[in-house]
Amino acid sequence: MKNTIKIQRALKSFTQEDLAKKIGVSRQTINAMEAGKYVPSAVLALKIAKCFGKKVEEIFELEEGD
Repeated sequence: MKNTIKIQRALKSFTQEDLAKKIGVSRQTINAMEAGKYVPSAVLALKIAKCFGKKVEEIFELEEGD
């Protein structure tokens, strides 16, 4: 699953730590999502989208084979 978390963070001037605190996860979780090593739960994806004021589909996209 591809995502634009890193881009969205940059637009809001959030660090990984800032975003992690806002959604209640560790900075390492944010890092793993940005690197494509961790796929968030639906609840976590919704929290991320809400934090950025976006729809989930604007941040997360299925890749071929997902």
